[in-house]
Amino acid sequence: MLVFTFCVAGIYACFLTWGVIQERVSTTPYGDNDAPEKFRYFIFLNLIQSVIAAIVSFIYVKVSGRHLNLTTSPRALYVKYAQVAFTNCTGSPFGYAALKHIDYPTMILGKSCKLIPVMFMNLVVYRRKFPLYKYVCVMLITAGVSMFMLYHQVEGGSSKKAAAANSLWGLFLLGTNLAIDGLTNATQDQIFHDYGQYVSGQHMMFFMNAIGSIYSLAFLVLNPYNDELSLAIRFCQTHPAVIRDVLLFGLCGAVGQCFIFYTLQEYGSLRLVTVTVTRKLFTMLLSVFWFNHKLSLGQWLGVALVFLAIGIEAYIKKLESARLKKTFKPSEKDKGLATIAEKPPKKVE
Repeated sequence: MLVFTFCVAGIYACFLTWGVIQERVSTTPYGDNDAPEKFRYFIFLNLIQSVIAAIVSFIYVKVSGRHLNLTTSPRALYVKYAQVAFTNCTGSPFGYAALKHIDYPTMILGKSCKLIPVMFMNLVVYRRKFPLYKYVCVMLITAGVSMFMLYHQVEGGSSKKAAAANSLWGLFLLGTNLAIDGLTNATQDQIFHDYGQYVSGQHMMFFMNAIGSIYSLAFLVLNPYNDELSLAIRFCQTHPAVIRDVLLFGLCGAVGQCFIFYTLQEYGSLRLVTVTVTRKLFTMLLSVFWFNHKLSLGQWLGVALVFLAIGIEAYIKKLESARLKKTFKPSEKDKGLATIAEKPPKKVE
């Protein structure tokens, strides 16, 4: 219990800090008040994040006493690693771009709707079916997000249409990000299912970030129509304060991933989902109070619907888990036989 509490504290501490730093890097002007500039180089930011996470995960693998299994793993596994790293890399820029048109609480609430794209990708790609309560949860989540945007207050009468268009475009970018994330999650499930004897959480974390770093660096260096790398370096030279925020952003995310993968490995997905969902709730609320975002009553009701749906799903999973344990609980007779079987034979003198 003490170790699990430590994992929860680590996830909260890392990702609450990560969320605040992400918003600060994305939305806060750097430089003098006369000529402030905002950091808009999100592929570069994604590169720094993945490089730091790859380094931390490599150390994590070595400290855990494991090996990367570079020679023993099948070649098809690395193809899957490359696939999941590609979708992971392409999803992030859409999320960062969405922040230009929607506020951060909307982003976090949308991120809490990952059940929708994950369910959709599993239905379409892997032909999997779900129980009725999961479809009910999807409906509640969709209603909650719709209410959150419907009651979003836009200041300035003449700019309402432009702001609404921006919000719709931001929602489209966010929806694309969620769809790609859903494909990433579905592919990760397939990797663990098909190559479980070669893959652990630490391996997945390392290869996703290492290959993702190669993708991001190749795009920044080889793309003749993109000068983001040079502009980002120049921005860091002009505004050194952003370097600290970018490094903290990458480090908090990397260490947080270590806690997540350890929790998944030791305690299972049910506890991990409970922890990460409550973390998202606290991240959203922290953003609201830290950056003075204003939410209307309708938006709060939308938030309540989303987390009600997630809570219902977690509760039903908990009931199912308890029912399975009760179903397979050994009888007293079985316990007695097991105890006898476990006793070593008496030594014959």
